[in-house]
Amino acid sequence: MNILAVDEKSSLKKTEEMLKDMYPDATCAYFSDPLSALAKAREEEIDVAILEVNMQELSGIDLGVYLKELNPYVNLIYYSEDIGKAFEALRLHASGYIKKPGSKDDLCGELESLRYPDVSKRFKRVFAQTFGDFELFVDGIPVEFKYKRTKEIVAILINNKGAQTTNGEIIASLWEDDADPEKKASYLSNLRQDLQNTFKKLKLDGIILKQRGSMAIAKDKIECDLYDWLDKKDDSKYKYLGDYMNQYSWAEFVHAELDELSYDDWDDED
Repeated sequence: MNILAVDEKSSLKKTEEMLKDMYPDATCAYFSDPLSALAKAREEEIDVAILEVNMQELSGIDLGVYLKELNPYVNLIYYSEDIGKAFEALRLHASGYIKKPGSKDDLCGELESLRYPDVSKRFKRVFAQTFGDFELFVDGIPVEFKYKRTKEIVAILINNKGAQTTNGEIIASLWEDDADPEKKASYLSNLRQDLQNTFKKLKLDGIILKQRGSMAIAKDKIECDLYDWLDKKDDSKYKYLGDYMNQYSWAEFVHAELDELSYDDWDDED
């Protein structure tokens, strides 16, 4: 859970101590400057925002409006001596409102009864379609990369089902010939940067797991028709009908494996 706390420095310290005690595994960011907090929210998706109403430069209510624009499912918890803004918070569909000084039990109660609990567990923002032509969707919209081959890299990583894939293996799939290896390595560097920039813009932290000289897809962070079908077969909501990543020649090997698995299922039914 990503928690953002924005308050005056004196109160912020108390909030930090409470959160560290209650949620030691949560990722927390603390700001006394609301504009810096907003910049942080533009870089990383926030699950819960604990906000003081009366802040300089940008009020907690206005900050809440911006946070809701960035993530409609953010849980806004207001923590303030000023209860006169409670109605405005209500209009924002805030998750809670605590009157200072408040207690750890008050904060714990709000965090245990969030308006949008465990949103990330109920649905995943990223869907990879592999049956038919490959397509990557985020929030239901196809992802557009600067380079066409960047999308193909994502397809390769998904095809490899979470296994780390080396730069050499990616180059071998993207280009079947061995000519100009240095030029291809340089081009791959541009593709990786395009991938990073695109996913950062879409706030897809942790989707790509990088090691030195290799990458992998984080299977648990995406929904994929292939993964679901392999896991559930007849119980899957996705059906393999003989088409798999049709636009990529390197996918033919897995295509054949899927055909064999599908035939085995038919034989079992007989």
